[in-house]
This record gives sequence, C-alpha cells and structure tokens, in this order.
Amino acid sequence: MTISLHEALRSSPWSGLPGPSTAEGWIARARQVAAILSVDAVERDRAGRTPTAEVRLLKDSRLTVVLGPAAHGGGGQSWTTALRVIRAVSAGDGSIGQLLGYHLLWAWAARLVGTDGQIEAVEELYTSHNLFFGGAVNPRDADLTVRDRGETLEFSGRKSFSTGARVSDLLVLEGAFAASGEHVFAIVPTDQEGIRFLGDWDNLGQRLTESGGVDIDGVEVPWASAAGFVDKTFRSLVYNTLNVPLIQQIFTSIYLGIAEGALATALAYTRDKTRPWPYGSAPQESAAEEWYILETYGDLQSRLWSAQALADSVDAELAGLLHARRETVTERARGEVAVRIAASKQVAAAAALDTAHRIFEVTGARATSNAVGLDIFWRNIRTHSLHDPVAYKRREVGEFVLSDRIPEPSWYT
Repeated sequence: MTISLHEALRSSPWSGLPGPSTAEGWIARARQVAAILSVDAVERDRAGRTPTAEVRLLKDSRLTVVLGPAAHGGGGQSWTTALRVIRAVSAGDGSIGQLLGYHLLWAWAARLVGTDGQIEAVEELYTSHNLFFGGAVNPRDADLTVRDRGETLEFSGRKSFSTGARVSDLLVLEGAFAASGEHVFAIVPTDQEGIRFLGDWDNLGQRLTESGGVDIDGVEVPWASAAGFVDKTFRSLVYNTLNVPLIQQIFTSIYLGIAEGALATALAYTRDKTRPWPYGSAPQESAAEEWYILETYGDLQSRLWSAQALADSVDAELAGLLHARRETVTERARGEVAVRIAASKQVAAAAALDTAHRIFEVTGARATSNAVGLDIFWRNIRTHSLHDPVAYKRREVGEFVLSDRIPEPSWYT
C-alpha cells in the first residue's frame, strides 16, 4: 500500500539505504516518490502551501543528486536517466516534477558556463550537502543590474518568476553590466539579506512550484564566483548555449509525466467507478466494454506512446552533447538537437493537453467532482505549456526541414 507524504517523511523509507546504482534503480525510486506524492496531490494543490515537505522528500530520496559525482555521494548518472526521473515524478505531481527539473538544470549550470574549478567546487558543495537549487533568471523581465565593486560583483533588481527559489538552499542569479550588456551568472546562498520573496504565485496550475517574484537588493558575489569568468573576462563556448535546449527538454519530461499521471488516474477511475451507458443500441455490462471508451483510451495511449518514443530518442541525442567534452560541441550539433527538442516539446504538449482534456469523456459526469481532482492534470499542463509559444517551436522545425536553417541561440531556443 502506498504511503502518504507525511508518512514517508516520518518513516524515512530510504534511511540507511545506499542510493541506486543503475539507471533503472533511479527511475524506480522516482516512481516510488511519485506514488507517495500522488496520494494527496489534489489536497496539497488545493491548500497551496510552500512545498517545504515535498522538497525534503526529494532530498530524502536523493533524486536531487542523481547527476552529482559519485565521488561526493551522488548518483553519477546521465541526463537520459535524469530526464526519465523528472518524467516519473511529474506523473505523481506536476509541480514537484517541475521543482526537481529546474533544480537539476541549475545544478548543471556550473558545468554549462563555469570554469573547471567552479564546476568542481559547485558539484562537490551541492552533492555532498544535498543542497537544493532555485533560479532568478526569467528573461522576459529586465536583467538584474550587475555592478563591478572591485573584488566583488553586486546584483540588484526584480524577477517576476523564480521557480523553486523560495524553497532553495542555493540561488542562481543572472544579470548584466549596465554599460556593456554582458551577462553574468552566479550561484549564491539563498538565505541572506538582499533576497526577498514576494509570495505572489497564484496561478491556475503548477501551484506548488513557488514560481513567484523575488527582489534582489545589493547581493554581493566574489568575482571568483562569476561563472565562466577568468580575470574578469568570460571564456565563451558553444556548450554554454545548451542551457535553453536542456530546459526545453525538461519541459518535455514534465509534460509527458503529467500526461502519464492523467491517463493512469483516469484508467483507474474508469475501471472502478465509471458506469456503462444503458441507452445505446448495444448496452454493455461494464464501462470497460463500452466501444467509445475503448476507442478514446486507445487513441490517447497511442499518442502518448508516440510522444514518449520521440522524447526518449531526443533525450539520448541531447545527453550525448551534455556529456561530451565541452570544447567539441559545434553550432551545427547544437542547432540540430534544438530542432529535435522543438519537435519533442510540441508533440508532448499536444499529447498532454489532449489527454488531460479528453479523460473526462471516458470517466463520466461524476468524475468532475472536486473530490476526484482530475482537474489538476489539465490545470498543470495548461499553465506550464504557455511558458513560451509552442507555435515558435513548430516554426523552428519547419525552417529546418524547408531551408536547412538551425535556430540561433536565444533565451528561448
């Protein structure tokens, strides 16, 4: 029998156990976490409390260090595993899957743009202490202002979205020098003066992601912590621009997880509670024998299998670049994987939206009860799939197949 989040935190089911040693083991653990989260996902979503307990569950299960170096107690796994872990957790609770996905992205941030020394220091720090990341990097807002104070940098400004930041131990800041416009990333402790969370996240879905605004006021960072800078000069690589393709494929994992959770929940409801329609030309004894229910589930599952297969393929392609020697990643390779990610994301979003919408047709009128909570899946996918216009992803694929044009790196490509 699946235990609840409260029971899991009280009993610590993974206490004293070593972390999984295989990709399959990590994915299985993620499914255990998802099962725990699914028990009261609706109630927690309705309450809308800060997900402190949920982040503790992620830490206790050590999914937070699935990518961390084994030498420091991490899983030492690849991004193919990490993306499947995000997908599995999202099936149990889309909000917490998003928190985990963003954490793993920011945990990889030093590797994306940092120097070798910065990578080693950050990965040892977060892995050995099992620290949780958030980010204040929303590109649709004005950049944080960065000022050179000699030995330090000073960040100031406001970001309207800062997913996971309020429940984080470490916060990724991004800003630009006013004169040159050059961008700077830095990782800072979250609990400090100068960082104030606005507590204004009040959205239709993904309610437990703590994605509200944050004020940054005079946060100082040593120049040595400016990611990728050596003697105040940034060392640029194509690899640095993989941050956006990576987060877009993380979105794919979240969307597929939400679809998987919606379909599994609906199937269970139909088996146990949906009644057959008695007024048709050939009444059935159970809902599981109704032709329109069988046809709908067959269509939804087929679409989901297709989206999963594409995502699995693209996950492997992206991981091949993320785990390559950073100097070897070319603009062409980066562009081609960005196109494939654009295809994967838009297919996953369409499958998830369709699934979350149509499950009501095969569960019945009683399934609209607030106590059932099937609305959580539609609200979650509808909210996050608006992150950036999916139409632009379709256009990127079209430009590639028609004109062999790869996307230029941007904050959304």
